[in-house]
Amino acid sequence: MSKEISNHNLYQRAIKVIPGGVNSPVRSFNSVNGDPYFVKKAEGAFVTDVDDNTYLDYVQSYGAIILGHAHPAPLAAVQEAVVNGSTYGAPTLQEVLLAEEIVERVPGCEMIRLTSSGTEAAMTAIRLARGFTNREKIVKFSGCYHGHSDSLLAEGGSGVATLGVVGSLGVTKGSVADTLVVPYNQVPVLDETVAAVIVEPVAANMGLVPPIEGFLEGLRKACDEVGALLIFDEVITGFRISKSGASGWSGITPDLWCFGKVIGGGLPMGAVGGKAQIMSDLAPTGSVYQAGTLSGNPLATAAGLAVLKYLDDDVYHSLAQKTLYLAQGLEQAAFDAGIEIQVNRVESLMSIFFSDQKIINYDQVKVCANNGKYTKFFWSMLRQGISFAPGPYETVFVTVAHQEQDLDRTIQASKIAFSQIS
Repeated sequence: MSKEISNHNLYQRAIKVIPGGVNSPVRSFNSVNGDPYFVKKAEGAFVTDVDDNTYLDYVQSYGAIILGHAHPAPLAAVQEAVVNGSTYGAPTLQEVLLAEEIVERVPGCEMIRLTSSGTEAAMTAIRLARGFTNREKIVKFSGCYHGHSDSLLAEGGSGVATLGVVGSLGVTKGSVADTLVVPYNQVPVLDETVAAVIVEPVAANMGLVPPIEGFLEGLRKACDEVGALLIFDEVITGFRISKSGASGWSGITPDLWCFGKVIGGGLPMGAVGGKAQIMSDLAPTGSVYQAGTLSGNPLATAAGLAVLKYLDDDVYHSLAQKTLYLAQGLEQAAFDAGIEIQVNRVESLMSIFFSDQKIINYDQVKVCANNGKYTKFFWSMLRQGISFAPGPYETVFVTVAHQEQDLDRTIQASKIAFSQIS
């Protein structure tokens, strides 16, 4: 690599032409007081930056990658598809196959509309819920992130939380006037003005915060009592924690789903799904408008379908066992170092909180995020060649490509990291 191409030089060039030098705020190292590395290639569980540093990667494109980087299955699918063109503005076989695969996997989900991102999926779900119910109010939960559409940014997790803002400049008061934000893991009191409740069934944008017993059941009941729709934002959990996502894992069936990340196989993809009666309100059969030039892109649908076909019950069991092994190893390493941590885990998702309290809501997460311990942990692990997300509000992603020796290496490195935290 040319001396002109280095992490430092690229960052200096980037900040001149890209706001903050990054094209998504979560990629910024601002919250850990540093500059980002620039990836030039990735394979399996590893990424290599332009300075030729190779890191064992637990970011995995923030959950978009589940098989590991550059896995042969989606790569072959994309290579086969790309020779026929990249986008047509017309229907394709692959988008039908992908929609059929999702519908087959998720009980209660009868129709799918593909989008190009999870943000678009959530935005569409909200508009559809309002159109179907002829109501305006939306209930969301603090710390849950549903993309960067105006009405859903309030008290969001992920990059919104990392930047320390409650929403965003440029969002008018009117656009959030009908959005009510309530604490996660508490069932709100609803009335007949509420169109929908949108929730991450397993919150994964404020670290990982599982639903407490009765929470999802309570939401389903509360929505049914007032005729509101229940929307599961499964952009992260969808096809990550089970073959049918969080709804299959929990046994609770929402009215609408938002999908993303895994279903694109590493390419941009989102989807909104739900009951046929509701989904039929979308144009062209209904009066709720949604569109996208690249929706159902043939490369992304090919990659996504290849990944979903790979993911069977044995793969999910293996992923969960790997994540459990890592979680228990980190807990033991912290205990031995005299550091209080909480490792929250649901199947193949986990996160670390530097706290002596069980973490069940966003207020607790913010206390942990502000104690400075994650930053010390992050840099110690990175110096040892292990990459976690550069912010305390993200989730750890274990993939098919992570091997036992990788997990053992991570646990051993954590012993050094925990010993450096006071």
